[in-house]
Amino acid sequence: MKLALFDLDHTLLPIDSDHAWGEFTITLGWTDPVEFAAQNDAFYAHYQAGTLDIHDYVRFATEAFRLQGPDKAALAHQRFMQEVIAPSIRPEALALLERHRHAGDRLVIVTATNEFVTRPIAKALGVDELIAVELARSPDGWFNGEILGVPSMREGKVQRLQQWLQAQDLDWGDVDSTFYSDSSNDLPLLKCVNHPVATNPDANLRATAITNGWPILELFSQQ
Repeated sequence: MKLALFDLDHTLLPIDSDHAWGEFTITLGWTDPVEFAAQNDAFYAHYQAGTLDIHDYVRFATEAFRLQGPDKAALAHQRFMQEVIAPSIRPEALALLERHRHAGDRLVIVTATNEFVTRPIAKALGVDELIAVELARSPDGWFNGEILGVPSMREGKVQRLQQWLQAQDLDWGDVDSTFYSDSSNDLPLLKCVNHPVATNPDANLRATAITNGWPILELFSQQ
């Protein structure tokens, strides 16, 4: 099987969808604009530096919509898709996905952003397979702020993909894998695949790609 794996934020999208969703909750009046923005920016800086505590971040990032309940949260996400995500979906990204789809590759988005934010985005991009941070639920069925299972971040992306392969009765040796990512946080998975592609790479990943002779793809200009 030929497997095409894609990070999402700053790889297929020119924005960070998790950070953008947080900013969007400010516009909805769900969060204090000064306090939330400061914390959101601080967490994002930790992510870029590779020092993010994903469990603390997910509790913080999901609190605003969890307090609203499922109906209001779903309606807000529909607006988020229309106002923020749809304008950020670039033809270059769609063409890259289509190129792999036309080649018969199996497409999977592998992201450290949670499933609530990313599942509709994956659908909008036409990708059925999504490995994202899964959210635990309370007995009432609504999200409780905790992570379910292994978070798909750094080494966790390798573990989650291994689980996905096992669910397909496959192992690494059964697939010819390509992974597109912008972030040095994704080096564990980039080093596991057959064809790593540094896509719109951060400075650390760019340096690693040059050292290792990996291709560098400038899919679009960052925003």
